Amino acid sequence: MIFYLALYFGLFGLIIRPCTKHSTFYTLIFIPSVWVLLEYIRGHLFTGFPWALLGYSQQLNLPAIQLADITGAWGVSFLVMFINVAIVEIIWSIKNNLKDRFKITLILSIAVLVLSLGYGYFRITDKYVYNQKSGIMKISVIQGNIPQELKMDERYSGFTLAKYLKLSRLAAKDDPQMIVWPEAAAPGILGEDDQIYEEILSLAKEIKTPLLIGAVVKESDDYFGSALFINASGAITRRYDKLHRVPFGEYIPLKNIFPFLEKVVPIGDIKKGKEYTIFPSGFAVLDCFEDVFPELAREFVKRGARFLVNITNDAWYKETSAPWQHLQASVFRAVENRVYLARAANTGVSGFIAPTGKIISLVRDKTGNSIFVDGFATQYIFMPESIRSFYTRYGDIFILFCLIMALGGIIPQFLRKERK
Repeated sequence: MIFYLALYFGLFGLIIRPCTKHSTFYTLIFIPSVWVLLEYIRGHLFTGFPWALLGYSQQLNLPAIQLADITGAWGVSFLVMFINVAIVEIIWSIKNNLKDRFKITLILSIAVLVLSLGYGYFRITDKYVYNQKSGIMKISVIQGNIPQELKMDERYSGFTLAKYLKLSRLAAKDDPQMIVWPEAAAPGILGEDDQIYEEILSLAKEIKTPLLIGAVVKESDDYFGSALFINASGAITRRYDKLHRVPFGEYIPLKNIFPFLEKVVPIGDIKKGKEYTIFPSGFAVLDCFEDVFPELAREFVKRGARFLVNITNDAWYKETSAPWQHLQASVFRAVENRVYLARAANTGVSGFIAPTGKIISLVRDKTGNSIFVDGFATQYIFMPESIRSFYTRYGDIFILFCLIMALGGIIPQFLRKERK
């Protein structure tokens, strides 16, 4: 998989190589367009893996990422690459004493920056983000911090359940309207370990607060990665089954064609869900790494979701940069669709993200750590009545622009070779 992902960098180098010999003003548009197209293909080919996009590097640069509500994260990747190409062009112009080219490139790059950041500052100060009167909800997210090796070990199910029950009772003191548990937080399978779920249902009834919990559900002979909504009366009233499963983690791609893969990766299949479920309070769930797929979040919001909830288990990543990389994706889903996003992760990072991409609160310990700590966070979020972003309405139109720009640079290269 690492080899496959590395191919995109090699392909990028091959495509833009002629630009190092025949640099033109068009290079400023051509190179960023090629980069974005390759990111887009990586995000869709073979089920897709749009992780660590170039634009995600700007997660903390709030003015720069507001562009995503028009172009998606792809536009921010384009902006970053555009500025880098402009810097190279400026250096090249100075080195070759091309004063006119230097001036034009400098003016163009400044203009793009001013327009992009100007739009960003305007969106950050948009009062709707903070003063939406159409809906408000108080939510608590739980971070259980259960080690990966203990999560599905039956011997520790009592320990896991007790921890979530305790944290939920503490969070209930904040009087939230919903408490959210991470992905597969329930230490058992609904349909096999029903006693565990009876205790969870009793908890909701005891604290008089709805719960949204991650669970594995057995139905006939099939298993689903699900999110269950339990109302304040202790009844499961709605269920979402994950639509985009993790390849080689939750299912084996092409195992009918390559049966040996089952021996290489001996896992059971999690079945794919069939519905874009909108929960009673007007939210949708992005389960596990579903939040890295912009088209999935966009479709939920188009269908009526007024805010998003990401439940995940990132304990696999240990104390690396990966949990923070995963958080970056959630930030961009919030900006693209101009909605709040609540996040409950087993070992972190859990918290709340505003429609501007600003992280407004996280689960932390006394020293400020956010991963491999247990606790909860409670936050008010606002819910817009209608779709608020161009990207939600029209999707990846920007990719079409990049395709046209890329072809405009590639086709002349082929024609030039044909003439030679």
